[in-house]
This record gives sequence, structure tokens and C-alpha cells, in this order.
Amino acid sequence: MDSLDAVLNRLSLGVSSDKTAILVRYAALIRENSERAGLTSRGDVAAIEQRHFAESLALLLALEERGLARDPVIDIGSGAGFPGLPIKIFRPELRMTLLEANAKKAAFLERVIAELALKGVDVVNERAEDTARLPDHRGIYALAMARTVAPLRVLLELALPLLQLGGVLAAPKGSAATREITEAEDALRELGGVVEETWPLGPPLAGPTPTVVLVRKRVDTPERYPRRAGIPRKRPL
Repeated sequence: MDSLDAVLNRLSLGVSSDKTAILVRYAALIRENSERAGLTSRGDVAAIEQRHFAESLALLLALEERGLARDPVIDIGSGAGFPGLPIKIFRPELRMTLLEANAKKAAFLERVIAELALKGVDVVNERAEDTARLPDHRGIYALAMARTVAPLRVLLELALPLLQLGGVLAAPKGSAATREITEAEDALRELGGVVEETWPLGPPLAGPTPTVVLVRKRVDTPERYPRRAGIPRKRPL
């Protein structure tokens, strides 16, 4: 697993034998379950290590540099567990919730947590629109993260109701990040958020470099949001 060690060294995380072993087992679980659970490309070890692990851990470091890696944390649309699980592996003290609407993917996350003996991490198999209506989740989280879930103006309606006042959403975006921010101006005003910062996710990763959009919740989100499941995508603010 020299390539994985190289990823960790490139991120200045160093090589920790116990954490490396956990990541190796995690990658193996993804490969073993990719087809059955509809996860990442089958057997694509390089993608798991170079993109998913590297991007997740680069996001962790960037958030720590800014003093934003605070719990409780929610990973919205966690899928195969990115970015939440690699962050949890390296920072086991963070209380983490993995929110995943797909039952097969949620079951996979439960299996990973059990097999890797991770503590302080929960899986919620629900839509974000429904979860944000529950007292145990609404207005609770200091940090929300989401990769490739939805355009920013849609994601804001899913994420901001989950955040406590002053909490932040960190959303890695592609080349359309600037356009998405412009399109999200109405949603930001309506939902109580402000784009506080953007930055390229580095050090250089394999392939295109994502841009992280950081949104701070400044005002309580009106109770009518989020709208019922599916509406934010069909009729974005």
C-alpha cells in the first residue's frame, strides 16, 4: 500500500500503522461491496486512495487550520462514507453522524463501522428533508459536510436547518463553484446563510482540484424549511 502511504505523507498526516491498516481494510470493504451496495467503481483502488481518501483528509486538514473541525458533525449523503469515515478514522474523538437515504449504502456504512470498531459514529437512513424535521437533528450540528450531493442552492436547504447558529457547511465543489454561489444568493438570504470563504482543496490531488465552499449559518432557518422530500430539487430556491 505504498500509494496510500504516499497520500498520507503528501497531506502531512504522516504514516500511522494503525490508521493505515484501518484505511486498507476500509478500502477492501468498499471493493468487496461496491457492486452489491452501489458504491464507487468496482475494484478502483487508485480512485479510493487518491481521490476519496485524499480529498476527505485534505478537507479535514483545511477545516482544522481554520478551527472548524468541531463536533457534532454530520456528513450529508455519505454514500460509501466520504468524507465522514476517513475523518472519523483520523480524528476518533469527533462525534459523527452519517446521513444516507439509500438503504443499501446505509447498511454498508453500518457494516464498516462494526468491522472497524469505530465508536461515536451513527448512521441515519433517512432523507435530509425528513431528518432536519427531527428534534434530535435540527439545529444540532456545528459542522455539516457534503460531497456531490446537489447544487449549492439545493444543498443549502438540506443542510442549514441541521446546523446550529454559527455552524458551518463545508461543500467541495467542481469547476462550477462560482456559478453555484451566484445561483444560491436567494437561498442564502432565505435560509440564513452566508458564503464566508472558498478555497482550492490541496495539496494537489489526482485529477481536478475541488473548490470548498464554506457557508456560515448566521440566522435561524425559518421553520418551513426544508420543504418536503424532493421539493428542494424540483423547485430550488
